[in-house]
Amino acid sequence: MSWGTELWDQFDNLEKHTQWGIDILEKYIKFVKERTEIELSYAKQLRNLAKKYQPKKNSKEEEEYRYTACKAFLSTLNEMNDYAGQHEVISENMTSNITVELARYVQELKQERKSYFHDGRKAQQHIEICWKQLESSKRRFERDCKEADRAQQYFEKMDADINVTKADVEKARQQAQVRHQMAEDSKADYSSILQKFNHEQHEYYHTHIPNIFQKIQEMEERRIVRIGESMKTYAEVDRQVIPIIGKCLDEIVKAAESIDQKNDSQLVIEAYKSGFEPPGDIEFEDYTQPMKRTVSDNSLSNSREGKSELKFGGKSKGKLWPFIKKNKPPPPPPASASPSAVPNGPQSPKQQKEPLSHRFNEFMTSKPKMHCFRSLKRGLSLKLGATPEDFSNLPPEQRRKKLQQKVDELNKEIQKEMDQRDAITKMKDVYLKNPQMGDPASLDHKLAEVSQNIEKLRLEAQKFEAWLAEVEGRLPARSEQGRRQSGMFDAQNPATVNSCAQDRESSPDGSYTEEQSQEGEVKVLATDFDDEFDEEEPLPAIGTCKALYTFEGQNEGTVSVVEGETLYVIEEDKGDGWTRIRRNEDEEGYVPTSYVEVYLDKNAKDS
Repeated sequence: MSWGTELWDQFDNLEKHTQWGIDILEKYIKFVKERTEIELSYAKQLRNLAKKYQPKKNSKEEEEYRYTACKAFLSTLNEMNDYAGQHEVISENMTSNITVELARYVQELKQERKSYFHDGRKAQQHIEICWKQLESSKRRFERDCKEADRAQQYFEKMDADINVTKADVEKARQQAQVRHQMAEDSKADYSSILQKFNHEQHEYYHTHIPNIFQKIQEMEERRIVRIGESMKTYAEVDRQVIPIIGKCLDEIVKAAESIDQKNDSQLVIEAYKSGFEPPGDIEFEDYTQPMKRTVSDNSLSNSREGKSELKFGGKSKGKLWPFIKKNKPPPPPPASASPSAVPNGPQSPKQQKEPLSHRFNEFMTSKPKMHCFRSLKRGLSLKLGATPEDFSNLPPEQRRKKLQQKVDELNKEIQKEMDQRDAITKMKDVYLKNPQMGDPASLDHKLAEVSQNIEKLRLEAQKFEAWLAEVEGRLPARSEQGRRQSGMFDAQNPATVNSCAQDRESSPDGSYTEEQSQEGEVKVLATDFDDEFDEEEPLPAIGTCKALYTFEGQNEGTVSVVEGETLYVIEEDKGDGWTRIRRNEDEEGYVPTSYVEVYLDKNAKDS
């Protein structure tokens, strides 16, 4: 069926219909464009979502991703990034293959349609002009016929009238003949124009209009085919990414199947295992009978005789750490501890929950001595949020892991520096053999610097290896093993006494200590502790300082100063914002560097 034969009289309707077809195409283009925007927005949201849940670098979250479940979740986040990428591909392909192509096609379609309907209107105008010419010649022919008829009638009337002169009759006859001739001419003209119009009309309805309408029909059919092909492309663009999206989903499933609950459970053990033994049974203390204790109140050596009463039997051995409240710092120590804390007298009901070993340790650490300044400095650093260098704040197993990790890192750094030294040495040999390539002496400074770095790293590694060996039990037991017990119990007793040994071996929060105690290790002479306390000599003054402001030293290890006061400097600021000063022989500590003006002695500084 052809529009040219069936719709020959529907020019205006075809014009409206073809415009509607272009509107439909533009509507579809807008639909695809909005779909691409949705895909881009969805991809962006997916990427932001994956980024939001990515573990932050150098944070605790990175440690959590050692577990297989967290690794699977991380794989899921990475796959979601690829998943988002496929939606971006959908948007890109739809834009290039549909939106851009159809927009170009619509412009071409509009021009083609405009051309066809312009030709149609031109044909319409031509046929209308022919029709007007036909109507004009017809009216002229009709008018000339009427005029000829009236002239004939007038001639006949004049000819019949006897009173009219012959000249008048002749004049009327000539007038009638002229009108008759004009009528004949109009008739011939009308006949010619009519034949021409009929020919033009036949051409219009059977040739011109059918051809134009046929082209419009073909144009419309191409539009319909094109929109159908675009819909197929729309589906194919989605279909092309389905295999890749399927792979993303397969990888997520694979990651989920790789989760190993047993492995995660083992990692929990490795992460939190302290190495301590569980506490044993607490022995019954009978208060109905007087306790027969012969240990002197003032003699620590006599505690050997009372060994039967200081029972740490079995697995208990003073390990009550699971019941310590975590992350609670120990209370500040008193100025001095009373020797009367020895558990030789009758025990009051208020103290009945204290372990016997606790009170024994309190006696061992209760000698009234000045705090050693190493512990003061360490206590200050702990209060400022620093971690002990030897990780003594951790339980043994965790401390061993941290120390091992530190040793491995130092060994890697040493190896790196050694490789650099070897490279510099080789370069120096090349310079020696080929002086034109460079000066060998220019590498001496760098070689000395690298060697110095290696030596520093080796000393550092030896220090951590010694701590590691101590934890693993490869070195002989140290004399302060008994004091480690006291460090553990100090977190349970609010009347804890601070000591240098405790600062070295106990944790800052009182939660964990390293202990490998045996009954024999509890018997330590008091002189051993005196030696431990006296091993550090007071540092010499390296200058003086003047207090610029008043400072109230309320934290452990700090000293209060008054504005304008002059003091001795025994240690400069190491970069932490604190300066170590001395007021007199018995009073040393730290003050904020910004609170004092320091005058260092040049000779002392050089030495």
